[in-house]
Amino acid sequence: MSNWLPLSPAERSVAIEVLVHGPLSRTELARRLRLSQGSLTRLTKPLIESGLLVEAQAAGGAAEGRQGRPSQPLDVVAESRAFLGFKITADTVYGVVTTLRSRVVDRLDRPLTGHDPDAVAGLLARMTAELAARHPAVAGIGIGAGGLVREQAVIAESPYLGWRDVPLAALVRERTGLPVVVENDVAALVEAETWFGAGRGLDRFVVLTIGAGIGYGLVLGGRRVPHDEEDRGFGRHWIIDPYGPLTPDGARGSAVSLLTIPSIEYQIRAATGRDTAYEEILRAAARGEPMAYRVIAEAARALGALVAQIANFAMPQKILLAGEGVGLMDVAGDTVRETVRAHRHPLAAPVALETKVSDFHDWARGAAVLAIQVLVLGEGRV
Repeated sequence: MSNWLPLSPAERSVAIEVLVHGPLSRTELARRLRLSQGSLTRLTKPLIESGLLVEAQAAGGAAEGRQGRPSQPLDVVAESRAFLGFKITADTVYGVVTTLRSRVVDRLDRPLTGHDPDAVAGLLARMTAELAARHPAVAGIGIGAGGLVREQAVIAESPYLGWRDVPLAALVRERTGLPVVVENDVAALVEAETWFGAGRGLDRFVVLTIGAGIGYGLVLGGRRVPHDEEDRGFGRHWIIDPYGPLTPDGARGSAVSLLTIPSIEYQIRAATGRDTAYEEILRAAARGEPMAYRVIAEAARALGALVAQIANFAMPQKILLAGEGVGLMDVAGDTVRETVRAHRHPLAAPVALETKVSDFHDWARGAAVLAIQVLVLGEGRV
């Protein structure tokens, strides 16, 4: 396999532009990056020699430039490398294989029967071997998990797994021989949406996830703003309604107490004495059953207030709502949007709110994008 590292900052900018937006003609690429043709030629030569970029024949053989020179757009061969992404939950590991442009081409899920770090690393290694047997050009592994991650290598704290200071990247690298990058799962999802999804090409972009917890990711200047609380307590003390419900996880009336799946299920259980799954609560609310309707309407108003506050302070061009709890929008989306408008200045531009129905494979794809970034950007400790 050709070695793509190291890249200079200028070379990285060229590689990213082609990877995310290509194929691009040299003229268009120079315009986007504000480079002279000579500088672009100097920067692209090592990228072509390494095999990261290729000269692709333009459709119809159209000419480029005044001299009629045949256009040879620069592109990547997306299928030339495979990247593995894993999302670890409390009871399952979800795995995907993606191309260089993050298109998912295979999936593999396995139950997680325990949380011993060596056992989890062993399971990840076995899944890697099974996927690599079907996709032999595997170039790297990305792993996403809820909690605090340091240096893209060590899970410093994960309440879902009961871990502290687990060197997961090293454990998996020792067993697979492949470069490994580990990151908070919300951060991984934000990176994937910024490069290849809803946030592509945007300067200011927000990802808000609702599910087992609440995750928040902010993109400024086209780059994710890293912080420790992307999925580690975000929303637990963001008070939406000081007279709202008190749940085991989260302050009274906080975004967590009002919006997360466990909190909604807890409220119904406390009121009825029965365990009811989130999806059934949504169906009951849609039928107009009073208790479910009240809890879901309260959650919808909380979500609308949260979205409006984010829009007021971060001023993003778009907010992407994702996670396993976004079914709330199908049942109470009108309430969410009405609440957003009520919490915004009457003359403020409408909030561009996009909803993505996602499962854990989307989170795993985000982890694979991290592996792509490490190889393309030369960042991370692999």
